Amino acid sequence: MSTDSGTHDAAPGPGGSGEHGGFDEVTILWISEGMSCDGDTVSLTAAGQPAIEDLVLGLVPGLPKVNLYNKVLSPTLGGEEFLAPFRAALRGEVAPFILVIEGSVPNQDIIQGDGYWTSFGNDEVTGEPLTLNWWIDRLAPKAWAVVAAGTCATFGGIHAMAGNPTGSMGLADYLGWEFRSQGGLPIVNVPGCPIQPENFMETLVWVLHHAAGTAPPPPLDHMLRPQWLFGRTVHEGCDRAAYYEQADFAKDYNSPKCQVKVGCWGPVVNCNVPKRGWMSGIGGCPNVGGICIGCTMPGFPDTFMPFMDEPAGGSLSSLLIKPYGAFIRRMRGITNAAVNREPKWRRNEPALTSGYDPYWRA
Repeated sequence: MSTDSGTHDAAPGPGGSGEHGGFDEVTILWISEGMSCDGDTVSLTAAGQPAIEDLVLGLVPGLPKVNLYNKVLSPTLGGEEFLAPFRAALRGEVAPFILVIEGSVPNQDIIQGDGYWTSFGNDEVTGEPLTLNWWIDRLAPKAWAVVAAGTCATFGGIHAMAGNPTGSMGLADYLGWEFRSQGGLPIVNVPGCPIQPENFMETLVWVLHHAAGTAPPPPLDHMLRPQWLFGRTVHEGCDRAAYYEQADFAKDYNSPKCQVKVGCWGPVVNCNVPKRGWMSGIGGCPNVGGICIGCTMPGFPDTFMPFMDEPAGGSLSSLLIKPYGAFIRRMRGITNAAVNREPKWRRNEPALTSGYDPYWRA
């Protein structure tokens, strides 16, 4: 699948400048050869607001023409045909371009002697595999924007767990948190295991509007996540949050009540999935009876394991809220019972008991 994406810079490059001083055409080079399962690309195909097809076909108003190169979505047979735009970018023949990295970045320096953790194509002269690190080192400094797709790419994820032999890390850990692209942007982190499809597409569209010169840079938090998507906690958007307030906790996973006591980390995890759902507004972990295991967070998964145990602090917070919640639940129960009765004057009797008394009557 081929699409173009635009970049925004003081001096527009080969993509040409649009009416707002941005770019008319941009290329997206997506490398998913990081330590991952390609789940982020698979999740991306479920996006609908907009769909990746809409981006490729130019159906989103105001965006540059987008050329997308992603191995899962590519119509090529692979091999050198697929690698051609990536090699062209190395030679400076593709600009502007957005580099998307999927999967965590292993540490090649810890390997003593021959070998590599993951590769993407071969050296044209020696035939030796080219590591992911080799590509990042050469493409990231040339990219107009760099986007990390999924928790593995943003923070290291599962492959960066304690005890791993690969030394895996997130893209910002590898390039440095102060890294700035050719477009003056920091790395844009869109975490999720995998990415929530609309979250990623919404972020990409914002970056493309910025490339077109029609929007400011996307606002990011201190972990380089889009603020408007990750500025609130799971708990703040959860349908079960009122049960927490009333200290009414689930004891098993079949209950519709708050799941903090059975392992949910929602009160402290930055994620919007309960509000947004997963596909077409449907799903989202707590919405369908699952606990939040913190997959959008920098410490995932180590900080949140073992997943089914009550979170640290959960015992204290639930204990403190218990007397308040019990009182509130009781008071609301009394009021609920009161407002679930019909007024006493609604009776089929000869005398009017509603209190109706026109003042003009003698």
